[in-house]
Amino acid sequence: MNLHIPKKFTNVKKSEVKLTKQDLINFELKVKDEYEKATITGPVHMSGGNEEQLIEVFKYVNQGDWVFSSWRNHYHALLHGVPQEHLYELITAGKSMSVFCDEPKMYTSSIVGGIIPIALGAAQALKFKDSDNKVWCFIGDMTSETGVFHEAYKYSRCHNLPLEFVIEDNDMSTNTPTSETWNNQKTPHPEDVFYYSYERVYPHHGTGQWILF
Repeated sequence: MNLHIPKKFTNVKKSEVKLTKQDLINFELKVKDEYEKATITGPVHMSGGNEEQLIEVFKYVNQGDWVFSSWRNHYHALLHGVPQEHLYELITAGKSMSVFCDEPKMYTSSIVGGIIPIALGAAQALKFKDSDNKVWCFIGDMTSETGVFHEAYKYSRCHNLPLEFVIEDNDMSTNTPTSETWNNQKTPHPEDVFYYSYERVYPHHGTGQWILF
């Protein structure tokens, strides 16, 4: 499987993930059908093509952990245990980019890199409280090139915070290939973060296909 797992998780006992690859795909197909009826009033960023990697990642995420994501968050929410009815209600109400749930703890931001400092602060709070839980921050490959990621990553490691980053690399920055943006010189990911690459099934937002010129 195309997934880099940090060495410190080698002997960590993995938990069971109840949802299957097809469960995730079927949920997005349901959203797709509703979106194409033009009943959803806000942008929808669909997930697809990374089901197997995320199912494996979430075997390390505990129920009491905090999950922070971006605008493409449906799979993260489902795998963390956000009720499908709650998630679907948020999406169809036009809040696909701002999914939230207090139990389990799941929060998102539609701003590129905007969720990173919030995740960092949550991890700092968990350390202050001597909590056994972790914070998981899911970001794309373009976000991993930003200054806010590198600063937050360094701070979290220097202060030994319970913060795990997951870089999801579809080599796209909206509709521009990330590798082209950086003239084929993308920054290598740190060895102590989760990382995988995949080819997206849906365009940046909505359904159908983008035409790149």
